[in-house]
Amino acid sequence: MNPDHHSSLNPSSSLKSRFTKTFLRSLIKINKQRPFPYCPREIFQRCHRVKTAADKSLARAAGSRRVWSRAMLCKIRNRSLRRGCQQRPSVRRIIIGYQTTKKGYCLQKKMSDDQEVGTDQASKLRKLVPGGEAMDLCSLLDEAAHYIKCLNTQVQVMRRIADIHSS
Repeated sequence: MNPDHHSSLNPSSSLKSRFTKTFLRSLIKINKQRPFPYCPREIFQRCHRVKTAADKSLARAAGSRRVWSRAMLCKIRNRSLRRGCQQRPSVRRIIIGYQTTKKGYCLQKKMSDDQEVGTDQASKLRKLVPGGEAMDLCSLLDEAAHYIKCLNTQVQVMRRIADIHSS
């Protein structure tokens, strides 16, 4: 059986392998810059670089079809531009899957307590999922499920790397 065919049958292992590959490259690059940080500020900066590398690797492994991955990459890119230039970058428009609806009138009716709780939970979820502010509820739930799956994969891979490194 073709190995490429096998990876298409199991997308989670493909995600794992793509994430692992890019994350390990990033870790090697970080280690080459300064192998052993000495002061607390350098340690903090190194931890921040590792976290950013993990987020960037995860977003790249997930691909550009997902709104959360595009939003995360955009956020990382903008953050690095601000640090590099020490100025605010020029405004860029990035469309992240916002769906417009036809404007029409709808009857105002009072929400029940269950609907208010659901709206509150959806707004909390929008804050957690990158790019979630611009999504409708159905898309938000789909993206949140995929984002959680990818975060779980990230934790598994990073735990495995830590286990290998500590033994």
